[in-house]
Amino acid sequence: MDHVRRWTESDEVVEFGGVTEELISIGGLTVSRSVQPPGWHWRKDFQPLVGGDWCEAHHVGIGLEGHQAIRLSDGTEFELGPGELYDIPPGHEGWTIGEDPCVMLEWSGMRRWVDGSGKQRMLTSLLFTDIVDSTATAARLGDVRWHDVLSMHYHQAGDAIERFGGRQVASTGDGLLAAFDATAAAVRCAIALRALATQQSLRIRSGVHVGEVERAGDDLRGLSVHAAARVMAAAGADEIFTTEPTRLLCQGAGITFEDAGEHELKGVPDMWRLYRVIP
Repeated sequence: MDHVRRWTESDEVVEFGGVTEELISIGGLTVSRSVQPPGWHWRKDFQPLVGGDWCEAHHVGIGLEGHQAIRLSDGTEFELGPGELYDIPPGHEGWTIGEDPCVMLEWSGMRRWVDGSGKQRMLTSLLFTDIVDSTATAARLGDVRWHDVLSMHYHQAGDAIERFGGRQVASTGDGLLAAFDATAAAVRCAIALRALATQQSLRIRSGVHVGEVERAGDDLRGLSVHAAARVMAAAGADEIFTTEPTRLLCQGAGITFEDAGEHELKGVPDMWRLYRVIP
């Protein structure tokens, strides 16, 4: 796994709608350096290519050079410049201000438009859970009692996922897959699910990973989904394992992590450093 990469070694350079994008992947994320020239305007340069009344991408990044104006669909307007972090929701338009190019570093947003496959891709925080020793527990409780416990577990899990702003993507045997826009929310949801399971005398393991996924209807696909499942599989009972990008995106969120060492994730290239959520 590469720990350091340079923009001169970008994986892909794409020119789309007057914007130049340098794309580079590291730590399971695709980051883009976006250059918008003077006079660039979403409605003039992008809208004819992508359609719609507003840009529907969710942009998260930081301004490096120049300035850009943003107008949201509710009429709110603001400007962003060098050193300013931004989180621009779907439903907006933007344009370059002044005579200098606007240069931005983004880790969410542009890949949706520049992916040559035309498929919708997005940066998503993924949470996998699984009930540990479910077969033995079912045998001990009996079919009727086990069905009641499992139903309650899934009901409580669904409520928790919704409360933390996520959505349940799929049930996976005795576990589930959920997706979140906010990485810290995914980790906090995993902590809440662990506490709820303990109240039912269940033991679960969880894995949280943030990476690019491809949306196919209500389903999510891609290497990041597979990696998140393998991160969960590396955890033990009552443990929550995360990847390094997850830990970094949770800085300042009041969540404590402990280095769990490097792991080989089955079917996923390279060694991965994982972190255990404490407590």
